Amino acid sequence: MNNKKIAIIGAGNLGFSIAKGLIVSNAISKDKLVLTESNQQRLEILTQQGYNAISNNKKAVAECDLVMLVVKPWQIDSLLDEIKEEIKTNMPVIVSCVTGILSSHIYDRLNCTPTLFRVMPNTGIAIRESMSCISEHNAKPEEKSYIKKLFSQLGQVLFIPEEQMPAATAMAGCGIAFALRFIRAAIQAGVEIGFSADDAKVMAAQITKGAAELILQNNSHPEAEIDKVTTPKGITITGLNEMEHAGFSSSIIKGLLASYNKIEQKK
Repeated sequence: MNNKKIAIIGAGNLGFSIAKGLIVSNAISKDKLVLTESNQQRLEILTQQGYNAISNNKKAVAECDLVMLVVKPWQIDSLLDEIKEEIKTNMPVIVSCVTGILSSHIYDRLNCTPTLFRVMPNTGIAIRESMSCISEHNAKPEEKSYIKKLFSQLGQVLFIPEEQMPAATAMAGCGIAFALRFIRAAIQAGVEIGFSADDAKVMAAQITKGAAELILQNNSHPEAEIDKVTTPKGITITGLNEMEHAGFSSSIIKGLLASYNKIEQKK
């Protein structure tokens, strides 16, 4: 799979973020990447930036070894109908970043079963800090290894069964907003205790980043890191207990469950 040509069908915010991340990380060169875009003005901008950008989805699929579908859910059926003959002929590896669309739906629409990966990234992908959850279908070991390597250039990667995709959407997709809400609240508190809004923002963002890196780099449990900060009758445990009395952990759990249940209700 190395040195293969990739098509990204749909060069909107997510599609272009993937393209930029792959280029910046040297995972692929621009001459091995094809972006498709229907908006003429955006197409011209992409071309001016040195990308091989075209409006012809069929041509992109016919030329490439790996095809990423990065369109809105309501666009997927018409897109699959448009490119299915090229997929049957070329049999590229398919990567679907389309929220809520099952592999079985894609296979039924294509009337063939190419190697398929469903990928659920989050908005952190714009800065190569995504949490990308991936399910595999009809994949060979070398294909799975290539996809893992590719998306690892854009953040963390976790392979999961397809039935866990709704949970991944709530945890990784919605979860980043919940983390940002914590940062916002910390900024507000920082201002109240005397910092400027700008200084409080830097502090809140950095402490959140530092906490995340402690978990990832040490492979530790949050409570183990909390124990390093708390002391008997100390100020940290006093603050933590006050937050818990106000329902801090409970509200996060309820929020994630509410998002997950909303996804399940839409099935």
